[in-house]
Amino acid sequence: MERTWCKPLPAADLLIKGGRVVDPESGVDAVQDVLVKKGKVAEVGKDLQAGKGARVVDAADMLVLPGFVDLHAHFRTPGREDEEDLATVSAAAAAGGYVAAFGMANTEPVVDNAGLFNGLVQQAGHDAVVPVGFFASVTKGLEGQELTEMGELGAAGAVGFSDDGQPLPTAAITRRALQYVKVSKRFVAIHAQDASFFKGGQMHEGPASARLGLTGIPDLCESLDVSRTLDIAAYEDADLHVCHVSTEKSLAAIARAKAAGVRVTAEATPHHLTLTDECVASLDPNLKMNPPLRAESDRRALVEALKTGLVDCVATDHAPHAIEEKDVPYEEAVFGCIGLETAFGMLHAALVETGDLDLATLVTRMSTAPARIAGLPAPSIAAGAVADLCVVDPAAVWTVTPEALQSRSWNSPWLGQELTGKVRLTVAAGRVAWDDLA
Repeated sequence: MERTWCKPLPAADLLIKGGRVVDPESGVDAVQDVLVKKGKVAEVGKDLQAGKGARVVDAADMLVLPGFVDLHAHFRTPGREDEEDLATVSAAAAAGGYVAAFGMANTEPVVDNAGLFNGLVQQAGHDAVVPVGFFASVTKGLEGQELTEMGELGAAGAVGFSDDGQPLPTAAITRRALQYVKVSKRFVAIHAQDASFFKGGQMHEGPASARLGLTGIPDLCESLDVSRTLDIAAYEDADLHVCHVSTEKSLAAIARAKAAGVRVTAEATPHHLTLTDECVASLDPNLKMNPPLRAESDRRALVEALKTGLVDCVATDHAPHAIEEKDVPYEEAVFGCIGLETAFGMLHAALVETGDLDLATLVTRMSTAPARIAGLPAPSIAAGAVADLCVVDPAAVWTVTPEALQSRSWNSPWLGQELTGKVRLTVAAGRVAWDDLA
């Protein structure tokens, strides 16, 4: 059963020379050459020779990594192609080193039926430069009442089911969803949020919100819903994925559930792993996201959970918005930020270079782990594998500007800032999807 689709591109013939190959799946961390023939890794070793017609890529002082997989992005199609479409979001994914990405179902209209889903599959086959897949919604119209036809949507290729952007409103609908998702052999991904705590909130509730005079969103808003849903998942023995975990309390609940044998996975975003609520003092609307940036103690707990595997993977929650939705006072701005093109560079600079996380762990959390949750083969730089890899210059300095981004939107938390670390080449599904080596 296919779960991702992309347009056909010529198979790659490349010799990537002298890069530091870091492939945790193969147990490799060494300066080596990688030979790609007809879209597959033919050989990994020293002093390899390019075949006739093969392009030679000088990767000296660069990283050669398995390509990343994003389990949580917003493609904005159908309905908001002014913000993003499959061509632009897949180009942004490629520029970020991603070899697969999955779009959430909260589009206009909602992806809640097989006809609409199949239309997206066709569109991906024409427009997407890297393989993309799609979630279907848990409930029709994201209204939290009637379940979608999970069996039919799973058969069509939905990677999972999520009303992301909205919490499941009652324990009863959550229970029914976790019962019926087993028919499709997929999982439910939850946006954990207690609506009564969230209403009117602008940022994390804490000293920073008090100083700024902004209505706070307490950490309980997330953790109460996480705990409730985990209890239901345990009762139903169902597969659950927790989206964009942001609080230490949520992590504690997930740890208890995993210890008890609940089949739960969890993700954290680059912005929650690197930024805190203190950043909101700038009142930059691009720092307004849901869940909000939390306290430094929460951020540290997330990093530790990523290190140990309690948080299974990194997901960007790439959420493009039109300029008129963000170029307003902070209180009036919509929630959300983009992240596909900055994810690895930010995490490498903020966590790996500082010694908080080793490179192999970061690669696993961005590549192997999300691929397995999605039911995809894990990207690997091993002989015989389909070439799903990226070449990263960890010392490259670049400025995040609208012109520098492939995304149609530019609501980045790092807009206008100078970042270190940039993807130079991405080979996805054996095809060159991004080339910034000229």
